[in-house]
Amino acid sequence: MNVLIINLAEATDRLAFQQKQMLRLGLNYEVLKAISTTYINETTHCQLSMGWERPLRRTELACFLSHHKAWQWVLKKNQPTLILEDDALLSRYTPILLNLLEKRDDCDLITLEVRGRQKIVGEGETLIDEFKLLPLYQDRTGAAAYILWPQAARVLLDKASASPAALADAFISSTYELNMYQLEPAAAIQLDQCEAYEVTNTIPTVSSILAEAKPKPTYANPIEQVRFKFRRLASQTKMGLRHLSVMSKAQKRSIQLRPEDFV
Repeated sequence: MNVLIINLAEATDRLAFQQKQMLRLGLNYEVLKAISTTYINETTHCQLSMGWERPLRRTELACFLSHHKAWQWVLKKNQPTLILEDDALLSRYTPILLNLLEKRDDCDLITLEVRGRQKIVGEGETLIDEFKLLPLYQDRTGAAAYILWPQAARVLLDKASASPAALADAFISSTYELNMYQLEPAAAIQLDQCEAYEVTNTIPTVSSILAEAKPKPTYANPIEQVRFKFRRLASQTKMGLRHLSVMSKAQKRSIQLRPEDFV
């Protein structure tokens, strides 16, 4: 399966980490140059960051645009692809799992990741040994490691052409027309989550998004502030209705991760 690593040109330490990881796992990969905040001027930031539930920080907008670039890559290659952010740590079972999943024609997107928050999932099916593929009805956070099929890339790109930019993970997880799945035990984790999951990690890191100061949102006028609050309410309502629609076949719970898989 194709592996595409989203990497900022200046993040040479993260690229070196991924190169070692790919060599250790025996995975072929390509590197996609991420969109840097230096290319997002004030005008562009204002134009693209004000349509979601709150104003997007430059790092958040850059992350969204980088994933958008990855979706274009998948569509062009016309093959399922594992999209990785450059701080994603993979399970030692990842190559076996990718081989099993590559030929499936019933998936649009499979997330390998877990990041602290509960997800709404169904019962699923056993892939191999203890690994299961669960229907994913509502994800909550994280876009560091997911397999994307070309038809899903087209759906996301079409949505992006008609909808404002958002947090990348929120944009993906709210695209309910996609046939999404969750791998369990999780086969990926971001480096900044290793301590929380008791995964051994000798590489200190912090999320590039969290590294940017989070200023208090400012609004041009009270009407603009109301618009953001309305969008937030609409999104929460949509998620609530989603949960109600799948209650008979799904549950909200934490996804298992085995620390010993990441050695």
